[in-house]
Amino acid sequence: MLDINFIRENVDIVKTAASEKGVNVDIDQLLIVDKNLLDIKRQLQELQEQKNKNAKKIKTLKTQQERDECIGLGREIGQKISKLKPSVDELQQTYNGIMYRVPNIPAIDAPRGESEKDNVVVKKWGDLPQFDFQILDHVDILNKNNWADFENVAKVAGTRSYSLCNKGLLLEWALLRFAMDKLIKEGFKVMSFPSFASESAFMGTGHFPTGRDQVYHIEKDDKLLTGTSEVSMNGLHQGKIINVDDLPLLYGGFSTCFRREAGSAGKDVRGLVRVHQFYKVEQFIFCKNDPEESKIWHNKLLAISEQMLQELEIPYQIVECCTGDMGTGKFRMNDIEAWIPTQNRYRETHSCSTLHTWQARRTNTRYRDQDGNVQFCHTLNNTAIATPRLLVPLIENHQTRDGDVKVPSVLEKYL
Repeated sequence: MLDINFIRENVDIVKTAASEKGVNVDIDQLLIVDKNLLDIKRQLQELQEQKNKNAKKIKTLKTQQERDECIGLGREIGQKISKLKPSVDELQQTYNGIMYRVPNIPAIDAPRGESEKDNVVVKKWGDLPQFDFQILDHVDILNKNNWADFENVAKVAGTRSYSLCNKGLLLEWALLRFAMDKLIKEGFKVMSFPSFASESAFMGTGHFPTGRDQVYHIEKDDKLLTGTSEVSMNGLHQGKIINVDDLPLLYGGFSTCFRREAGSAGKDVRGLVRVHQFYKVEQFIFCKNDPEESKIWHNKLLAISEQMLQELEIPYQIVECCTGDMGTGKFRMNDIEAWIPTQNRYRETHSCSTLHTWQARRTNTRYRDQDGNVQFCHTLNNTAIATPRLLVPLIENHQTRDGDVKVPSVLEKYL
């Protein structure tokens, strides 16, 4: 969410951001509703002041007739207030509905474009593996070694489900533990989180009001299954004023994640690439309201994920995401894409985002700076490791001639 004062003073900038991000939001309508809401609130305030003044006056009147007249006036004012309140509620609901769709302003140097095709590669690491034998894809390797069950579990849970077995399961948990240990070493507080949250938590991250089609809804309990622990971590300090000396707050969130993957039918459905349920260790940071500090932490989050991929000996590239691919709330976004040998391409495994105050305004998460002024925090997030997706490049890049997999040395102690 943007500051309404910023929107009032920078209408063209906000409209341009909406256009660049492909967000359909009527900024002119927002400003009209904003003005009408302010006018009615002003009227209500004036009427309330009149009512309070009138109530105090009653105590000073000497005759019953004067008191009766004053009481009657008070009732008239009260009736006017009662008539205006529904209008305020209606306008406020309309105002909130538009404000929650207003996008963040993207960085000046972010690539302008409509989709991932317009993203810009800014770094490549690692030599692509050269094989002197016919390579297998991850599904064939898993099946060959009895490390997964796709067919039987699909009868139980449907398509895009999976079951890892034996060493396949141990390898997945080795990756997750590897990520947690890395974050602990970097000073993060590692936490586990529920796989469900309230609608307000999804509103707080900006996954709602758009994105509902990607979320599973537990109607009986009015809860929603989360696709990332970012939803929970972002709400940890909602409505609070954080001690400035405690910033930055570094969290590593582990949870089982769920995504409906709506709209992706017919593509990337083989094996472990695009499943409905998965595990993820997520990095999340609250820091001071300072663009330069945010930039430092963005680069740090990116570097941590890079270090993990390098230690896992997986070639990758980093892309600077264009405005049309970065999402509504993002100021800046980088994807890390790992090399998939059988697909002869890089595939996204990490997504690093800076959102400035856009999320903190939605959750009212603040701190008091050294001058005593209350500021909204900046928030950032990045994937540490998500499985089973990362198993795809790990298994394929490290496959051997006999269909086995050479385990990177950093994982040996977990197996």
